[in-house]
Order: sequence, then structure tokens, then C-alpha cells
Amino acid sequence: MTTVVVVGSGIAGLTAALHAAENGCRVTVVTKGALSDTNTRWAQGGVAAVTAPSDTVASHATDTMTAGAGLNDPAAVDVLVGEGPRRIAELVARGVAFDRAADGDFARGLEAAHAVARVLHAGGDATGAEIQAALGTAVRSAGIVVREHALLRDLVLSDGRVIGVELDGGERLDADAVILATGGAGQLYAHTTNPAGATGDGIAAALRAGATVADLEFVQFHPTALAVGAAFLVSEAVRGEGATLIDDAGRRFCFDVHPDGELAPRDVVARANARAMAAQEGRPVRLDATALGAGCLAERFPTIDAAVRERGLDWAREPIPVTPAAHYLMGGVVTDLVGRTTVPGLYAVGETARTGVHGANRLASNSLLEGAVFGARAGDAVASGGVWPTGAVSPPTGDVSSPTGDAERADANGRAAGDPATGDAPAFSRAALQQLMWAEAGLVRDAAGLARAAGVLAAWSAESAPRSIEDENLLLVATHVVAAARARTVSVGAHFRSDAPDAATSTVLTRAGAPASGARSPDAAGPPVAGAVASDAPSRDAVRSPVTGALASGAPSPDAAGSPVAGALPDSTRAVAPASTLAPEEALAC
Repeated sequence: MTTVVVVGSGIAGLTAALHAAENGCRVTVVTKGALSDTNTRWAQGGVAAVTAPSDTVASHATDTMTAGAGLNDPAAVDVLVGEGPRRIAELVARGVAFDRAADGDFARGLEAAHAVARVLHAGGDATGAEIQAALGTAVRSAGIVVREHALLRDLVLSDGRVIGVELDGGERLDADAVILATGGAGQLYAHTTNPAGATGDGIAAALRAGATVADLEFVQFHPTALAVGAAFLVSEAVRGEGATLIDDAGRRFCFDVHPDGELAPRDVVARANARAMAAQEGRPVRLDATALGAGCLAERFPTIDAAVRERGLDWAREPIPVTPAAHYLMGGVVTDLVGRTTVPGLYAVGETARTGVHGANRLASNSLLEGAVFGARAGDAVASGGVWPTGAVSPPTGDVSSPTGDAERADANGRAAGDPATGDAPAFSRAALQQLMWAEAGLVRDAAGLARAAGVLAAWSAESAPRSIEDENLLLVATHVVAAARARTVSVGAHFRSDAPDAATSTVLTRAGAPASGARSPDAAGPPVAGAVASDAPSRDAVRSPVTGALASGAPSPDAAGSPVAGALPDSTRAVAPASTLAPEEALAC
């Protein structure tokens, strides 16, 4: 019997655990907090998937590629959108009660950069909490061993293969396969929507084991975190329902930078917010949801409504202050389409992984879907066991951070090779690290700031002072984020360099480094999204996504028979028709 250890308990980890167990594996889930202490639990907006006859998988693929500035892996995108409906059906079968319209069909929300309303939600804005609860119940019912409050110290290797994990305190759990699902690294930054546990543990452990990572420069900053009290995310779905962003003068400034205004890709909106804040001496911009009314806000967004009112604000009567905050890491441990990394025996899923789905910027509400789709694939793949295929994972060409990179990159111990440690580094603390990253490797970057960050990080890495495991992990991941940001000298997606040549019109690069056909930066003058998809991206008018043949060797086909939840979706979701967009009055409806 194959023994599997899953590290992490969000949607990706629990889905992988359930699939592995259902395939006959002996599974243990290890999580450093309680089972429900995850990023998934806090996800508000919902899950993007094609479940309506007015939508197509081709449209979802095109939206994903456009948001990712064409740097997505088309094969991974095809898997995501092609298998999405099945994973939604599986979540329903596992007990997730997605909100329904009066006719019994799914209630669907519109979010930024989506051509149609395809975002499913549960409990209004409590989608993540509903999914976390359902999967947690399913895991415990399946007899999967759950080890809570168990922090990963490191991976255990033998002859270059991962054979288990070491926990804080020295305990070792042996395994035929380890699946990393520890989430991202939002705690790198002074302002983040992530919970305290998002310290890059899985990515750091994978780096120390010799795994390849990529795309760490692509850190998504959510445009709208409450600027009063502790950081709290105000979902993109609020803008999807019709809320607007205004400056001190009451002007909707987002149309200055993008024809989609508040519903432009997140990186564009986040930078627009930052520019507007700078123009008004740092004061937060405001989110105006007053047109939706108190009843609609309380019904559609009960979690946000409660958080806003706890802070003494009445967003039904007046706009509320918001600010950008670090939200999601598009890069991570490089995997193939079934979660295999460059280290035999090691898988990665969810925000820990770099599947290639998100490219330079994640499309809203694709994160939960990625966790469900690729978590299922990894859980199915571990059961096959056998010899790790030679060349199972092909590292992407272009800017890749690995433990043995050149002078622009970092070594496995977190030292910036070729960069002298700066002599004016402040004393290390988590707060100092977070402020350094926010100032020099945040929303806007340049060569001088990144060089300073690299020097400070090198100085800290050279110190022998004891640090917590989490702080060591953050320092290592920060070093690789900065190295990747220095290596990519153009602005693209969530990576914006103010010193890039012609940054306002910088060319979007393909993975091979050649310009994508007709591609332009999201910040390019004129309609930025026109032609922004690489030439191999599927057409929005295509009836079906070209998933056939797009899967890694040995990966299960999205059309494979035998899904235990077939038929769980409403009949209407099986039809495929040309995509349509919502009229403005439809977008305003709650």
C-alpha cells in the first residue's frame, strides 16, 4: 500500500488526500495549525468554473490567459478549465452548498477580467469556509489520519528522492510520496490578506531539497483590503456587483488606466489604487458600494458586512477606505500536470505549486479551482507509484529561480550569490523583513530598490543568530522572490518595474523569451487587453477548449469515464453555447 503524507489542509491538500485515499493509499494530513486554519477558509469571492449554457471553457481559458499576460502554460490552462466543471460537481457531492438562484440553478457572480458571470459562491461571501468545512468532514469520515499543530521542519531525502518529512521536535514520518500543499507566502509583506500561517513553508522546504521554483516575482496584490483595523479582504465580487473605486474628489480613477475600470485585472487596479493614494498624500482610496443598498450587502456579503460594521463603518451609506495588500503568489515549486516536481517522490499543489496556470497574474477566483483540479490529479497520481519518470517535469524556459542559479539568483541557503551583504542592514526581525519587501519588492519595483533588498537579505542570511523555522522560511523565499524580480527586467502582469525600458508599453514575453504575437502589457496605452493573449491561446469564439492531447504523459484525461459524481451538476451546465457578457444593470443586481 502506498503511504502518502500531505502537508497542508486547504482545498488543494484535502482534495489530494481524499483522492489518494479513495485510490487505496494510506494517507496522513499534517497541518501546522488546526485543520481549518488555511487560506481556503478565508476565500470570499468564490470558484470560477464553466457551469452555464451561456459560457464556454474556451472563454474561461481566454480570460485566464489574458489576465496572465500570455505567460500561462496553455496545457495547464486547458486542464484547469476543462476539468473545472467535474471538480465543482465533486464539491457538490461532498456537501458544498453553493448558493442557488430562484430557479434552482447556481447563482453566479461576475468578477474582474471575466467575460461572463461564472463565479460560484456559497454562504454569500463565505465560499472558502463552506468548502473547508465540507472537505474537513469528508477527510475525517474517510479515516485519513490528521496531525494538527505539527509544523514541517524539512523534507527527508535518500539518494535524491523524498522519503518523508521531519516535523518540528524531530519526529519523522516516512512516506512513499509527499504532497506539499502549504499555501503561499503572504507574510513576506507588511500588508497582506493572508493569515499568519502563510510563511512559505512548503516552498522553502522544496528549495532546500533541490526542487526548481519559478515565477516567484509574480506576487499578486489585491486592490481592496480594508484600511481600518486589522487587514481584511473586501472581495473582488463586491466590484463585480457594481461597487466603484473613488478618490478624495469622488472621481472614478480606474478608467484612467484601463477601459474595464474597476473590473480590470487585479494588478492594474492595485497599481491604480496606489497611484491615487500617492496623489492624495497616502490617504486610502474608497470603495463605494452605496448603490447596492444595505439589504443587498448584508445578504450577498454577510462576512464582509459584519467586518465593515465591526469597524464602525456603514458601507451602505458611505464609501469605505481600502488599500492594496499582498494576496497571492502565482509562482512556486515547478510541477507537471499531475503535481510532480523536479525531485522524485515530491508533489506540490495549490498556491505552493507553480503549475503554469496563472502566468503573470491570477484571474479572480481561479485559485480555489486550481486547488480542486490539481489536488485531485496529484491524489490520483500518487496511487500509481512506480519509478519516477525521467524528465517528468520540464522546468520552464526564461526566468527560473533554482538552488543553483547564476549571480542574479539565490543559493539553497538563501544567500544572494554575487551580491555583497549591505553594511547598513537593520537588525533582523519579521517586521523588518516585511517592511523591506513591501518597500523594495512590492507593487512597484526598480533595480536600485531590488539591489538594496538583495544586500539586506544577504546580510541577514549570513548571520548565525537563531531564528524560528517560519522566519528562516520567509527569509529564504524572500531571497528567491527578489532574485526573480531582478532577473525579469521588463514589466509584465503583477511584476511592475518603474525602471523598465518603455515600461508603459513593454512587450509581453513568452516563456521562450520571444514576443507573443500581438501581445501588449496590461499597462500599454490604448485598449490593453486587445491582443494580449499569446498566439497559441484558444479563441474566445471556440466552442470547446483544445484539451485533447494537452495532458502530461500518464495523466488522466478530463474525459475519462468513472467520475463518482457524474450528474451532480444541473443539466443546464452540460450544454455549451457561445459566451455572452452581462449588461450593466445585470452586473448591479444582487
